[in-house]
Amino acid sequence: MKVLTQRIQTNPKTAKLLEWGKLVTVMGSAQIAVQALGFVGGILVIRLLPTQEYALYTLANTMLGTMVLLADGGISTGVMAQGGQVWQDRDRLGTVLATGMDLRRRFALISLLVATPALIYLLRHHNASWLLSILLTLSLIPAFFTALSGTLWEIGPKLHQRIVPLQSIQVGASVGRLALLGASLFLFPWSYVAVLSSGLPQIWANLRLRKLAHTYATPDQPVDPVIRQNILNKVKRLLPDAIYYCFSAQFAVWLMSLFGSTAAVASLGALGRLAVALSLFTMLFSSLILPRFARLPYDGSLLKRQFSRIIAGLLLLSVGIVGGVWLFSTQILWVLGKQYANLETEVVLMMVGKCIALVASSAFLLCTSKGWVINPLVSIPLSIASIVCGAFFIDVTSLRGIFMLDIFVAAVQLLMHLVYGYLQLRNIGPVSEAVVAEL
Repeated sequence: MKVLTQRIQTNPKTAKLLEWGKLVTVMGSAQIAVQALGFVGGILVIRLLPTQEYALYTLANTMLGTMVLLADGGISTGVMAQGGQVWQDRDRLGTVLATGMDLRRRFALISLLVATPALIYLLRHHNASWLLSILLTLSLIPAFFTALSGTLWEIGPKLHQRIVPLQSIQVGASVGRLALLGASLFLFPWSYVAVLSSGLPQIWANLRLRKLAHTYATPDQPVDPVIRQNILNKVKRLLPDAIYYCFSAQFAVWLMSLFGSTAAVASLGALGRLAVALSLFTMLFSSLILPRFARLPYDGSLLKRQFSRIIAGLLLLSVGIVGGVWLFSTQILWVLGKQYANLETEVVLMMVGKCIALVASSAFLLCTSKGWVINPLVSIPLSIASIVCGAFFIDVTSLRGIFMLDIFVAAVQLLMHLVYGYLQLRNIGPVSEAVVAEL
């Protein structure tokens, strides 16, 4: 046994396989821990905040995500691309990070100026006082700026594949977030306290990330105009999609906040927390299935067979998830609290929409892994048309109607990506002499 172990460790192929196995295990266990802690924290907020306060918390949290996307606009992607060219040079990598931070601060200010009036309007629309609206807006600022800088500080360690320290920082921040939420909301069950408690642990995480980043990048480097222009070129290509995604990803919350009641907004946010469980399947798909599909040779019959198998498997998984939610809807809603106990139909509809969206996004990723990308001039107008058309025929003032609209839009997305994928597959011929590794 000892001899066998030594042979495995000295063999380059098996040693590399063991290294990747350890890396995947660490990443998977850490991500499961982060997701579990986030889920428990979300349930804690739902159960401890009154319905009115949780509705305002949902609006503020949704606006925070929109602000972060707008303030990034592709900057982190540009910094990663530029950093990948100089990752072994501490001075040059420090210059790339400094340039990215400078751009990020400018974009963050613009995002803050645009989003703040919209948030205050929505909060006032749902009967929040001026004082509460201002407190909620101010409570977003720490989470906003720390989320932005944190993504840039992670780039250096990611380029050097320092995964374990990054994962430990994420887990530590999640533990601190859960502890702070529990301690604060038991004493002060207010929406702005929940937002502030969620954002403060990221300050500790950023200090750790910054220290880690400085081991690979020289701090306090000057801004480079050439690197700045290269990053902006990337931003120009990605910003339109980011702006569209800001509104399309959370269109249900925006519609409900404008046309629905405050209680409906709270219910929408609470049920949405349950969909976080699907992120585990997304992570497994991106880690295990997607890479294997990406490395398959361009054999039309093989790719079509595997593409169909993956989609069929995801559809079966979705049926199982929806069936489980339907059977145990009462028990699932008990987790959220008695104020949401009468939403058995709504929770099933919500999960149907999220599962269809999971399959649609998976089909999209399968296509992009082979370099097949739908022209945005086709995909974005079609997506907008599905939202407008659905909203015209469906009552979006009710929670049930919002979930029906979500199902309709997700189904259009799924159909679009499936049709596009099979059209691409039809144009690929068989590969002569290929030794194919099946999934």
